[in-house]
Amino acid sequence: MPELRHGRLPAMPVRVDHLLSFGAADAPAVTFRSHTLSYSELRDRVSRAASGLHALGVQRGDRVVVYAEKRIETVVALLATAAAGAVFVPVNPLSRPRQLGHVLADCGARVVITTAERWATVRAVLVPDTPAGHVVLIGRPAGPAVPGQGPGEAGWRVHDWAALARAAPVLVPGAAAVIDQDVAAILYTSGSSGQPKGVVLSHRNILAGAASVASYLGHGPDDVLLAVLPLSFDAGLSQVTTALIAGAHVVLMNYLLPAGVIRLCASHQITGLTCVPPLWLQLAGPDWPAGATRRLRYFASTGGRMPRVTLDRLRGQFPGAEPFLMYGLTEAFRSAYLNPAEVDRRPDSIGKAIPNAEILVVRPDGSPCAPGEHGELVHRGALVALGYWNDPARTAERFRPVPGSAGPRPEIAVWSGDTVYRDDDGFLYFVGRTDEMIKTSGYRVSPAEIEEAAYATGLVAEAVALGVEDAQLGQRIVLAVTMRGPGRGGDELSRALAGQLPAYMRPQHIDVLPQLPRSPNGKFDRAGLRRAMPHWSVPTVAGCPAAATSEPHPAAAAADLA
Repeated sequence: MPELRHGRLPAMPVRVDHLLSFGAADAPAVTFRSHTLSYSELRDRVSRAASGLHALGVQRGDRVVVYAEKRIETVVALLATAAAGAVFVPVNPLSRPRQLGHVLADCGARVVITTAERWATVRAVLVPDTPAGHVVLIGRPAGPAVPGQGPGEAGWRVHDWAALARAAPVLVPGAAAVIDQDVAAILYTSGSSGQPKGVVLSHRNILAGAASVASYLGHGPDDVLLAVLPLSFDAGLSQVTTALIAGAHVVLMNYLLPAGVIRLCASHQITGLTCVPPLWLQLAGPDWPAGATRRLRYFASTGGRMPRVTLDRLRGQFPGAEPFLMYGLTEAFRSAYLNPAEVDRRPDSIGKAIPNAEILVVRPDGSPCAPGEHGELVHRGALVALGYWNDPARTAERFRPVPGSAGPRPEIAVWSGDTVYRDDDGFLYFVGRTDEMIKTSGYRVSPAEIEEAAYATGLVAEAVALGVEDAQLGQRIVLAVTMRGPGRGGDELSRALAGQLPAYMRPQHIDVLPQLPRSPNGKFDRAGLRRAMPHWSVPTVAGCPAAATSEPHPAAAAADLA
């Protein structure tokens, strides 16, 4: 945050676009490919684009959907929406038409900013009779709908981004009235019903999260961060906000292969890299040259448990970098992290609460759990989101009063649905999601524990464990994996697991697949995996001592990543 100067209090940020005030004018702010903008250039572009949105009639609180890959225009669009007093809604560029259509309808988008390459997808899901609907295209489409030619299909008007971004900067009336508790963004995340749900974030949520994460990661003006995760993902958006709040430099990348990450780390001398575990599994495979890790001072993981073998491999690859193991949920941005000094002593811990947050572990009645007792993680503080967009029922279910709070307006916390426990020293350990815990033979089994055992065999590159309904066991355990090296199969893995897991925790069925499906955010897509493996619903003999196995299944190649 700004320092005190000349005895005056600094101007505190109110809106997300105020993050641009932290960087030196001539310092690099954002890079995509060979193009870099300084902080002064980025501020100018954001101001002009905000004026352009205002000229389209965008008002305070209107929703602006940004459907584009990571590029400089995408960052400008998100910040310009905030500068105009509106609400930005980033949509993963890998989203299918069905998902995009749901987001447009659910949030009531007034404007869609997208690329010419995605115009056909957007056009296919535009809803007729939307009042004052606008599509802004980055680049020129190959088809007949050329920007500037008037109304497009379904009554939406099509505009050219280049023209909008050249607008003369003006004072946007609605933006001046915005306070930090107003809605800044809606991030859509997977829902149990199959439709994405929109998590509503205030400016305060995003700014507090940026300040907290940047503080424990030690971000400063000399840092260069590589943004690999989607900006529609809370951790991906954090890569930009935690860089800007420190006056640092963020390099944008649309991930394809590990070699691309290594190349950019070398060419830009990256100092900080955050990924989700499935991505780290890929990045841990190749050998990293010294030039790519020379300035890397930390690597961080979020979005699931980092397998021990992967963590050890990465620590060997990055000898000068500190590992940060983080836990978070979109409804509260980030909740806990493990101090690198504790990694050797507590490699399975998710650490303690991040700055400016309190983490409670409670029983179903809200009373605090004793050390070692499993309970639900409850997060309170400035990072707790405002709720779910257009969904009061689910909001009331997940966003509830802090245990023990009273009065006419009790403080609201987010009840995560995650089962954790705390040790005698106050360190937290993730057990599993309440809706992912496997109940088999009277036991509650964490999928993460089975997956960790599979990784520990050294045979497995990727692993996902699930519970499948079973008339005798309640649920039987199935395991989907990709193997390290050719010629290895499920039988070999089953024998290895027999020496690591008790009988009730051993998978009854193992499928060896060429690849595991991932969500657009890069996490393993458990729901998609279930859909791709219909044979899992076929009953098997309960208590089978050895797992049934299969060789690579063709369904995996067509697995629904949505």
